[in-house]
Amino acid sequence: GAPTISIFLKPPGVIPPGGSTTICCICQRSYGSFVLYKGSRRLHTLEQSGSRAEFSISNATYEDRGTYNCHYLEGGTVLARSDELEVSVEEFRLPRPDLSVLPGHEVTAGADVMFRCSSTHPSTGCYLYLEGQIRAQLLSREQGDYNLSHVQKGDSGRYSCQCYTINALREWSAISNTLDLVVR
Repeated sequence: GAPTISIFLKPPGVIPPGGSTTICCICQRSYGSFVLYKGSRRLHTLEQSGSRAEFSISNATYEDRGTYNCHYLEGGTVLARSDELEVSVEEFRLPRPDLSVLPGHEVTAGADVMFRCSSTHPSTGCYLYLEGQIRAQLLSREQGDYNLSHVQKGDSGRYSCQCYTINALREWSAISNTLDLVVR
């Protein structure tokens, strides 16, 4: 079948002006090339090293905001296009939230875990990220709790969270500490 491409930011989340991030594109094939587009504008072509291509954004400005996607080519033919990735550049005005996990960061398969993203700022929503991809959107007044029941090996990985104000002018926090969840 046709290959598929996943696209995500590493580290995830909103980037502050002057900050940096990497746009990662991954395809199961390993001998073509990737082209990165912003809107309909072609930005870069990368010959693949293995099955992924990484495009860095450093010293971000508001011009870097926008919708990006990756095309995967072999012999000049586009075989796959990724979903669109929205890149946001915003000042961080909220305090950094704290991410914790109960019962702990090492659990056995089948267990239930709860991630808690605590922000000192009232009325925020938060995103829970796993390895650069949005895992869940947490909407709450005081704290965002996210319950993951019957965890499996695929839930292992590096989690972080980021909060924003729930109002017309969406303001962002810095990204929390990261936690590694290990499912045995």
